[in-house]
Amino acid sequence: MGVFTDKSLTEILTEFPEMSRTDLRDFKKGIDESFKVFTREWGVGIEDFFEPLLRVLVWFEKLVVATPWPLMIVILGALVYAGARTWGLVVGTVLTLLVVGYLGMWEDMMFTLALISVSTALCIIIGIPLGILMSKSDRTQAVITPVLDIMQTIPSFVYLIPILMLLGIGKVPGLIAVCIYAIPPVVRLTNLGIRLVDKDVLEAADAFGASPRQKLWTVQMPLALPNIFAGVNQTIMMALAMVVVAALIGVNGLGSEVLKAVNNQYLALGLMNGLAIVAIAIVFDRVSQKFGKRLQKHSEVIHG
Repeated sequence: MGVFTDKSLTEILTEFPEMSRTDLRDFKKGIDESFKVFTREWGVGIEDFFEPLLRVLVWFEKLVVATPWPLMIVILGALVYAGARTWGLVVGTVLTLLVVGYLGMWEDMMFTLALISVSTALCIIIGIPLGILMSKSDRTQAVITPVLDIMQTIPSFVYLIPILMLLGIGKVPGLIAVCIYAIPPVVRLTNLGIRLVDKDVLEAADAFGASPRQKLWTVQMPLALPNIFAGVNQTIMMALAMVVVAALIGVNGLGSEVLKAVNNQYLALGLMNGLAIVAIAIVFDRVSQKFGKRLQKHSEVIHG
């Protein structure tokens, strides 16, 4: 009897008590069927909801691709100088663009720039207000923070499944996938930047009779700009990291060429397009860092 009891205890400790295979299969099937019903009922409405976003992305892609390359280089160089105020970085950016274009990747690079530009703008439009809401309420922060944790840690292929079931293969699913992965930094750092504003400064604003809205837009936001822009920097980097995944669901650009290289084992094609993505990431990173440092110095002068 003691041997039987010991054996049963060993089995209990080594075999995890799992749901029966039949119940587990029914559970999974129930989830799949429920989502299929939801897709059939609401799929068209969701596609219509995202139609303006598709039009914006397609319009911007056509714009950057149709712009003559010399003019595009001048525009991008001017934007780099406006952000960094460093001629060395401008020269490096122009040389990078020329090399990438000379190697036959100009159009793909423009598609990638369009995707990153639109996704970053969308992340900023949604992320900064969310960060402000989090900074104003501990309860809101407690609700949103776990969602951001999930968005940053869940494998991208997992949330691609429901997106593809709802919207199919195309540009919008790729854009949504990029935004899901890239938006958490700008939300977190907006919240952090506003919460880190010196309480003495806020008390001074209260003493001058500033309303909560005035205090937010004239005191907290300007002082939080360096942190906010650090979040924008990280959002851009994470968006660039998703271009290959976006290519899996129909987004054109450098990522699609990397994917083609992986599928066909083309070393040169994958290496060239991968390095082009790295070059774009370095340019974005350096420009945004320089601009963030300028904002930091400006805020320190104001605070001083």
